[in-house]
Amino acid sequence: MLPSLTPLADAVAEALKQRHQTLAVAESSSGGLISAALLAVPGASAYFLGGAVVYTAKARMSLMGLPREAVAGMRSASEPYALLLARTARENFGADWGLSETGAAGPTGNPYGDAAGHTCVALSGPVEMVFTLETGQDDRAANMEAFAVAALKLLSQALDV
Repeated sequence: MLPSLTPLADAVAEALKQRHQTLAVAESSSGGLISAALLAVPGASAYFLGGAVVYTAKARMSLMGLPREAVAGMRSASEPYALLLARTARENFGADWGLSETGAAGPTGNPYGDAAGHTCVALSGPVEMVFTLETGQDDRAANMEAFAVAALKLLSQALDV
């Protein structure tokens, strides 16, 4: 596991376990790093209900059950889309929290005009939060890690850890 993710994952895992709360994840450009970090914590089955790497429109439909009509007027790698993914993950899994990430890892931007290093991260649960991160980097692996860190930090902020 990436060392930058371990302390964050440990902290949010402990908070979720203490609160008896559950989490579902829908991630894109982080490629499963968010889920991997959370699943690397012993006892993950107490809080982690499931996750999906929603990298394409086909994945969005197949894994999340979101047809084209559900995202009409919305573009991926945007705050409204990230929030929709977080809400849908929470609802589909019956979780207390839904966490999502959607962006452009690089080395180039995405077809929507976002530069490499752009992502939107959202959380849906007892509170909802969403924000955009711009790393300014074109290093794909570094961006994937930064996106996963940002998502775990957002969750830790909501959990007050």
